[in-house]
Amino acid sequence: MSMLEAAHENDIELEGACEGSLACSTCHVIVMDVNYYNKLEDPADEENDMLDLAFGLTETSRLGCQVIAKPELDGIRLALPVATRNFAVDGYVPKPH
Repeated sequence: MSMLEAAHENDIELEGACEGSLACSTCHVIVMDVNYYNKLEDPADEENDMLDLAFGLTETSRLGCQVIAKPELDGIRLALPVATRNFAVDGYVPKPH
């Protein structure tokens, strides 16, 4: 299960406009601990291309649709950026988590 899917199943407002098809950056998440970030597989070129469009990009940014739950990620903490490109255009104001 991806972090995008987990967010949707748990009513966490992570947009995912393209439904995980690597065609947007609206499921941008920030991995809070570099040790967990380093456990992730390297992002594919397609993910890097979409991350270039993400709002608030950091050194540990990933797309939630590409972060897949696995035992070695137990305890990973993710943060959501304050906005996404779609939210800013649509005028949507996300609720604080």
